[in-house]
Amino acid sequence: MEPMKREKVVIMGAAGRDFHVFATCFRDRADVEVVAFTATQIPGIDDRTFPPDLAGPLYTAGIPILAEERLPDIIAEHGVDSVIFAYSDVSHEEVMHHASRVLASDADFALIGPARTMVRANVPVVSVCAVRTGAGKSGISRYLWERLDAAGVRAVDIRHPMPYRDLSRMAVERYESIEDLDRLGVTIEEREEYEHLIAAGAVVFAGVDYEAITRAAEAEADVIIWDGGNNDMPFLRPDLEIVVLDPHRAGHERRYHPGEANFLRADVLVINKVDTAPAGSVETLRTAAAEHNPHATIVEMASEVTADDPEALTGARVLVIEDGPTVTHGDMAFGAGAIAARRHGAAELVDPRPYAAGSLADTFASYPHLDSVLPAMGYSEQQLDDLAATVAAVPCDAVVIGTPIDLARLIDIPQRVVHATYRAVDAGTPTLEDVIDRFVANTVRPAAGTGS
Repeated sequence: MEPMKREKVVIMGAAGRDFHVFATCFRDRADVEVVAFTATQIPGIDDRTFPPDLAGPLYTAGIPILAEERLPDIIAEHGVDSVIFAYSDVSHEEVMHHASRVLASDADFALIGPARTMVRANVPVVSVCAVRTGAGKSGISRYLWERLDAAGVRAVDIRHPMPYRDLSRMAVERYESIEDLDRLGVTIEEREEYEHLIAAGAVVFAGVDYEAITRAAEAEADVIIWDGGNNDMPFLRPDLEIVVLDPHRAGHERRYHPGEANFLRADVLVINKVDTAPAGSVETLRTAAAEHNPHATIVEMASEVTADDPEALTGARVLVIEDGPTVTHGDMAFGAGAIAARRHGAAELVDPRPYAAGSLADTFASYPHLDSVLPAMGYSEQQLDDLAATVAAVPCDAVVIGTPIDLARLIDIPQRVVHATYRAVDAGTPTLEDVIDRFVANTVRPAAGTGS
């Protein structure tokens, strides 16, 4: 008998959904050979190998991770049959540009439906996703954890993957303390997602193998909070699907992949940041929700921004450092730091571009909409060094840190530091508190055996 011909597949990704699609759909399929992953969005994640211990017995040498720019050559070199698109927060037009490149190379182009990749947990799951990066998922996730904790419900947070380090060592990671973050050497981008939850008392799981992560998390939880990344879909099957909308980008809920899928799937749509929303944008989102997802409950929330040293901002020349992904591929020109600086009377937000060192100069070239904030890029030690050098070079009276971490613990900042933080609060009826209390009464308590 002739050996079975295996379909040759490439998975396009950004070190997140791509690995999860492989693990849930392809790892054990003898009729498919995944010849490569391609990587984009995140600097320094290509030219690695997805390791054999995670790839499984069909891939004894692992799977190469290559730059997305090489995709047509990879298709030709390996005789690729199908290319799977598996990353998030890209416009519908951009998705089709990728599709056209693949089709022009004589391969199929495909998207994997969420049901095929969702892990089923043995405890209830609440998912928090969004229509765009930077919509405010982190604040909502913390709100949920605090509300569940106040109700006596043990909740743990499973975060969307950010496997930027040693993939084998990151298969399943559990974070309970700031010391855990220090010990494991997590990046700024990971700290921005984990640190604020740990400070509240939560346990956070993340990594690469989400089947194993789910089993570990459910062993110590009554409820799992799926804490999404970018505008990706949940990796776990949710019992309650919350999706966050951003009135600063009204209309984007139907223009970006897979954010529109989240928008159409949601049980609860949270219109966030209503306290800083442009005029008419909240009503625009309500109209869109009524037309395209009329069964969803709509909740309005504010994102309250506070500064720990507001007097230092009044009349000052200020450098603002914002969450990296929000202002880069999230397309936001500002975040909590800029809001705090302007609210407290800063005389000027200093343009950091003339002082950008090393890789940060490349970041500004890639994202020309950034002219008054510095993205907190820290995917590697070199980027941390470049960030520190840039901050030190900017002539300013104060530095506003708008990321949800204490950045001054990671780099030296010679100027006066002001921390800007944000917190999700209910701003209308029904409230998210009402939604969660109802979920606990109807779903969590019976599962926990309380008989209520």
